[in-house]
Amino acid sequence: MAKYGEGDKRWIVEERADGTNVHNWHWAERDCLEWSRARLSALLAGLTVLDGEGGLTLRTTTLDKLDGEAYVNIRKGKVIPGYELSLTLSWEAEAATEGGVLAKVAGAAEVPYLADENADEDPDLRVTVRGEETPLARRAKDAFLASGKPLVLEKIREYVAAMAKGGPARDELESKTTPTKAAAAPGGTAPAPAPAAKKDEAAPAPKEKKAKGKDKEGFKTIEMTEKFYCRAKDMYEILMDENRWRGFTQSNARISREVGGEFSLFDGSITGVNEELQEGKLIAQKWRFGSWPDGLYSSVRLVFDEPESGVTVIKLKQTDVPEEDKYGNSTVVENTERGWRELIFQRIRGVFGFGI
Repeated sequence: MAKYGEGDKRWIVEERADGTNVHNWHWAERDCLEWSRARLSALLAGLTVLDGEGGLTLRTTTLDKLDGEAYVNIRKGKVIPGYELSLTLSWEAEAATEGGVLAKVAGAAEVPYLADENADEDPDLRVTVRGEETPLARRAKDAFLASGKPLVLEKIREYVAAMAKGGPARDELESKTTPTKAAAAPGGTAPAPAPAAKKDEAAPAPKEKKAKGKDKEGFKTIEMTEKFYCRAKDMYEILMDENRWRGFTQSNARISREVGGEFSLFDGSITGVNEELQEGKLIAQKWRFGSWPDGLYSSVRLVFDEPESGVTVIKLKQTDVPEEDKYGNSTVVENTERGWRELIFQRIRGVFGFGI
């Protein structure tokens, strides 16, 4: 065994005079709790959930509480995030009563456990009302579950993605791994300018983006096929009956059964017009979220097929779904598709016993 100070220098990590952790080779840890508090507050506070749809205004207000720990470890340039958090977010709603008086109600949305070990899953989110359970309070709570919960979870996913990239240490990490373009050449001389391109050499043409299907730029198409143990006319009736909509969504609904008639779903979050109706066979509608750019509608077609007695297959096609809403949120397509699957089709299976 070599004596202290006499070891092979190739295996000794000496201290640098400038104290630099070269390329983050050594283990470096950054506390991210206060950064997380600021980041989550910026993401979650002041979100507009409903802006007068169905006569209800609903928005988040402040991030009241954030407890736990959050940190980022960096080793050999690799980011290893760690966090275990609980948070409470306040929301408020207001609506005009029959007498024209503006009534208000407040509540909270709580995420009891947000952790890196479950980064690929949405956390549990609990919605409560502060004060008496009035009709407006119940309506506001149901509206937050239907429209506010997906929005809050979307913002939490943005935080999770930011932590995976290094959180507050990201800029520092990139500055240490990306050489600057203006770095001087060895010897202190400035790098020589690149030779000018010859006039007879044409500059490379920019690559053209490939068209994806027939979607217009900035819009997408949603398609899915769902199977139910029931008759086609039963599914048609459920989707066209406002009382059954209220039952399986626990939210207000108004649905016209006439071509050209209007409908309003999930406390006014979704509105539209019937374009074509064939009992037990087809529902075609102009359909939009209140958060979409004004005047913009998608086209929804629900085709019902009964390949065998007691089994119904629904083919959904929704075209012209905007990639962003009017607030700049870019997960409209994902949230719309998830809403059809989780808030409509899965709830119908559970409530009416049509499960597969």
